[in-house]
Amino acid sequence: MMELLTTQALAALFTLTALELVLGIDNIIFIAILCGRLPPTERDRARVTGLLLAVISRMLLVLAIGWVMGLDAELVALAGYRFSGKDLILLFGGLFLIFKATREIHHRLQESADSEAAAGPTLSMQKVLFQILMIDVVFSLDSVITAVGMTEDLPSPIPVMITAILLSVAGMLVFSRAIVDFVERNPSVRILALSFLMLIGVLLVADGFDHHIPKGYVYFAMFYSFVVELLQLRASGRGSQQEILTVPDQRVESSQRLEETP
Repeated sequence: MMELLTTQALAALFTLTALELVLGIDNIIFIAILCGRLPPTERDRARVTGLLLAVISRMLLVLAIGWVMGLDAELVALAGYRFSGKDLILLFGGLFLIFKATREIHHRLQESADSEAAAGPTLSMQKVLFQILMIDVVFSLDSVITAVGMTEDLPSPIPVMITAILLSVAGMLVFSRAIVDFVERNPSVRILALSFLMLIGVLLVADGFDHHIPKGYVYFAMFYSFVVELLQLRASGRGSQQEILTVPDQRVESSQRLEETP
């Protein structure tokens, strides 16, 4: 415990916790999308269980840090590309995200076009948790490797990493309910979130082929699109309120005209 009280360890803990929260946005968005396919009574349980699975997967990877760092060793050479274990995990995780996001967008558009398609959730709790666990492993691998790079100068990095993971997931639990509800209430935000997941999937596939795209550009694009969508929602909300207010006025004017006519 004393190892966490040094200035260097506290600075690393604060920075790593903030970074874990940022990286956890991907996880929360994916959980929010899948929870929307469950009955309302099961969504909270799926959300909490999914985040607990994220904690477990990240802590296991931290404790098996030697195995994680060994994933950089080359395993397969194909079509001029050399793939390590880490590359393969990122590649298949990215392809799964692209597939899942595309399928969910198709489902939502079909649901809007055909009222009969809105018959209810099509996924069971077991399928949702299994898919969350798959993505948790991919995101956790990326998160743990980033954490190792940030704490390699500390004498005891593992307690700092585990503490940062616990703090970041606690923050995710606090905000995830609001995010899940907000995404579920606004269909346009849901489509935007699915587009984010597709973009993250492309990013993971590029990493799998050893083409590193700076994540700052991706997160800035996501943040900018989200702000524009919020402004659009605010403007449309004001427009609907003004329409509600003007309709009665028009009725009053028309009734006054009828009374004035002989």
